[in-house]
Amino acid sequence: MENKDIQLKSIFLRKQLLKYIYKAKAGHTGGSLSCVDILNVLYNRVLNVDPLHFNNPDRDRYIQSKGHCVEALFVTMADRGFFPESDLETLCAYQSHYIGHPTKKVHGVEQNTGALGHGLPICVGEAIAAKLDEKPYRVFTLLGDGELPEGSNWEAFLAASQYGLDNLYAILDYNKQQITGDNSQVLNTAPVKDKLEAFGWAVKEIDGHNTAEIEQALNSGPFEKGKPNFIIAHTIKGKGISYMERNIKWHHGVPNPEQYQQALNELEEAEALI
Repeated sequence: MENKDIQLKSIFLRKQLLKYIYKAKAGHTGGSLSCVDILNVLYNRVLNVDPLHFNNPDRDRYIQSKGHCVEALFVTMADRGFFPESDLETLCAYQSHYIGHPTKKVHGVEQNTGALGHGLPICVGEAIAAKLDEKPYRVFTLLGDGELPEGSNWEAFLAASQYGLDNLYAILDYNKQQITGDNSQVLNTAPVKDKLEAFGWAVKEIDGHNTAEIEQALNSGPFEKGKPNFIIAHTIKGKGISYMERNIKWHHGVPNPEQYQQALNELEEAEALI
């Protein structure tokens, strides 16, 4: 997949997640739009995973710690063939497996997540297991900056450094907003880079919407031998839709028919420029 193709794929995935949020009348729109480029690159350029052989013990592991932005994950996985896209017609419907957070009842989902601060600790365990079993797989997780203050994350940061887990990659979707406002107003974790380095991690900062930068960072590890890898991906909440960008009301919001059409028009205009 050439770089132009993966950029077009990001626009397609934005259209898809908006379509299913609009149909379901529920979803974490802003955060899904901010992390979809990361998921696109992960599943199409980085992860050693095969939908047809998902139980391969040597597969890479990906756990979405910011589970509430599951719409971005579901459309990316459907596009990669983990399940038929038509399954998403049931998103958030009664008795559907496609609910508002990842669940192992969906083929290709490694762990149930959604309670914030759980994904990274699980990944630490997975990465330790790989080291002990001398397995080649890597372990990836996506954190939200609103969940970063959870104490379980900081215990996991300490443990990952202690055990030299250079096969572990934590990506921060750093859009600098959470459900009730800007991070600086709610609970400020800045400076993130300094803190993670003090905890013994190797840290890179990237543009979380630049697919080439994302790919280079995720495929260039370990950044330092014997240190876990942390990627601060600077993003924009609601990325790609002008009236949603940096607007906190879209943390969890559903567009009305006029807003939905405007969003599609803007994405089609962006598509024409690539």
